[in-house]
Order: sequence, then structure tokens, then C-alpha cells
Amino acid sequence: MPVNLQRPLAQDLLPVPGVEIGVAMAGIRRAQRRDLVLLDLAAGSLVAGVFTRNRFCAAPVQVCREHLAASANAGSGGIRALLINTGNANAGTGADGLLRARASCAMAAQALGIAPEQVLPFSTGVIMETLPIERIAAALPALLGARRADAWEAAAEGIMTTDTLPKAVSRQIQIDGQTVTLTGIAKGAGMIRPNMATMLGYVATDAAVAPEVLQALVRQAADASFNRITIDGDTSTNDAFVLIATQQAGHATITSLASAAGQALGAAVLEVARWLAQAIVRDGEGATKFITVQVDGGATPAECQQVAYAIAHSPLVKTAFFASDPNLGRILAAVGYAGIADLDQTLIDLFLDEVHVARQGGRHPDYQEADGQRVMQQAEITVRVDLHRGQSSTTVWTCDLSHDYVSINADYRS
Repeated sequence: MPVNLQRPLAQDLLPVPGVEIGVAMAGIRRAQRRDLVLLDLAAGSLVAGVFTRNRFCAAPVQVCREHLAASANAGSGGIRALLINTGNANAGTGADGLLRARASCAMAAQALGIAPEQVLPFSTGVIMETLPIERIAAALPALLGARRADAWEAAAEGIMTTDTLPKAVSRQIQIDGQTVTLTGIAKGAGMIRPNMATMLGYVATDAAVAPEVLQALVRQAADASFNRITIDGDTSTNDAFVLIATQQAGHATITSLASAAGQALGAAVLEVARWLAQAIVRDGEGATKFITVQVDGGATPAECQQVAYAIAHSPLVKTAFFASDPNLGRILAAVGYAGIADLDQTLIDLFLDEVHVARQGGRHPDYQEADGQRVMQQAEITVRVDLHRGQSSTTVWTCDLSHDYVSINADYRS
């Protein structure tokens, strides 16, 4: 069961002016499940994205990058549609995979009356299997016929793989007296250590935003949300986070993130992205604990992140959390092998929630294992390490590692 995560209510997910959504059953991997999603965008919409840094990236990632680059050219018409399938990653498929990704764009474009370069393809699922584009083609009429503005819950369900719950959230803010809506969806439960810039995230808003601001905003939001989570330390071939701005809100175009409007929109995008990112961790395959790892007192943000991920990736740390076993020396060991060459262990403090476990690199004299045991039994836990090397800090979110994680991944293709 997900850790303190509930299924979103359709009535809580707000339509975004300029976005219509179609969801259909294409039978890409399994019959009788929604596995194909179309986001149909109004003319004039802008789209920005960040993608996996895995060098073995999937065919749709490669095509998305090409089409986004083309959309920056004057007269291109911009991106008008996103086509997302689950059940098949179209990764590790070579030249044939690229042909099929481009063919899916061409089929959707013909149905919508736009150019193939105006479609972004996304796939998630099993790697090294041929994408059945004939099934996508057969489902397109139903996909187009299902389009409506209030289908965000269905879209969130339609992009799931091993997720146990769809992940979706909406927010509204005021900019220059105008109501601006943001709605986002994401999928992911395993093969998660986004290193972007198998996880997909989409946030749409009707805000009016300049292209360069939108690209800066998507990177800023990704770095503080999706790039701060890990379930198993594996970077997928298909990771993508996309931000859509339909430009339909009535306020003046935001040309700077430093402006009051830019700061308001940036805060709202980050809130939505962070909620979605944390929802992925809460729904981690077999997860029973949601763990915040905070590293303070670093010389640089980068070394804080090194330490945080060393802790969050450690199978020994994660299995201790699953067992509610305060074997907390494993955390100190992870700090030590994080790769900071001049780390002084005699300066390090370790806290488990409010419990001061280690001081100056050794067991705190007042620490009692019963206190550690009490915290470890909670569903949500914060690990805090103070390196006492400087003023930098960072936070990442992870989960425990349970028996079910092995079972889910052992049975994934069956």
C-alpha cells in the first residue's frame, strides 16, 4: 500500500484552458486497460521539457528532443499534442524503434490535422520490445473521440505501469488579478532515480509565459523535485518531465522568473512538481516507509547531494528501515563512502527525527535504542546529517526496500 497517498478525486483535478485529453484502451501490452493518452493543446501553446541522462535513452526521448528543437523555429506552429503509451518503453529497439516513434507521431498528426513535428511521443513499460504501432493506429479514433477537458484522472491512470494509484494534483493562483490553473500528473514506482535534467511527469498551466522563461522554469522545478527522489537508484531510459503553458490566462506574459508574477508561477509549479515527485516515492514498489534525507553543513550543495544519495540508495539502510531496525551505523557508513575525500568524521552529527543519534562521529551519550526504535516504526521518517563543513544543504526523498520490491520486479514481465 502507498505511504499516506490517496487516489485523487476527479472533482479535485481542474481543467486547464487550452488542454483537451483523450484516453483509450489500445491493448499495447494487456487488454482491457487504459494505456494510451493524448494531450491536445490549443494553438499558441508552449512546451518545455527535461529528459533522462541515461545514454541508452529510448526512441521517444530522442524524437521528443528533435521535435522540441524544431518547435523553437519561427513558423513551426509549436507543439500541439503529446501522445503517451504505457506497456512498452520502445527503448533498446534501435533504428526500428525510431521509425515506430516517428510513425506514431505521423498517425496522430494526420488525425489532428497538424505536422508530425508538432507531436511529442512518450512511452513507458518493458524495454527491448517492439512498439505495436498498429494497435495505436487502431485506437486513435477512440482516443480522439474521448477528448475532453476534465479527463486528468483518467490520464493519470492511463500512464501507469507498476503504480498502485494514479498520481495527479491541481493548484490555482492569482497573477495580475487573473486566476491561473495548474494541473499535473505523473507515473512511476520503480526504476526511479530521475537524473534529468521509468518516470513520466506532465504539468499544464494556462499561464502566459515567454519560451525562455518556460525552459528555465521546467529545469528549476525538476532540479528541486523529480531530481531529488530515488526508489532504487536506477535511472530509466525514458524519464521525462514536461511543462505546458497554453498562454490562455489573461495576464501579461511573464518574461522573467525574478518578477513577482514569475516568482508566483515558479512557486506553484514547484509545489505541483514536488507533490508529484513525492507521490512517486510514496508509491514506490513495495514501499512501507517514506523517508526524507536532509544533509546540512556541506561545503557545497553538490557534496550534500552526494551524501544524501549515498544514504538513500543504500540497500542496507533501506532494508533496516523496512525492518524498523535502528541499525543506524549503516547511515554513518554511507556518509563515509559518499566520496568526500577530506571528510572529517569527528564533526558529523546524525539525527533520526528529533532523536540525536550520533555526535561528533560517535554515538551520542544520551541516545537510547528504544528512541531509535520508536522513530523507525513510523510511516514517515526524517534522517538528518550535519557535516559541519559549510553552509550548504539539500534534501532528497526515498523509501524503504521490502520483500515486495523483489517480487514485483521478478514478476514484472509475466
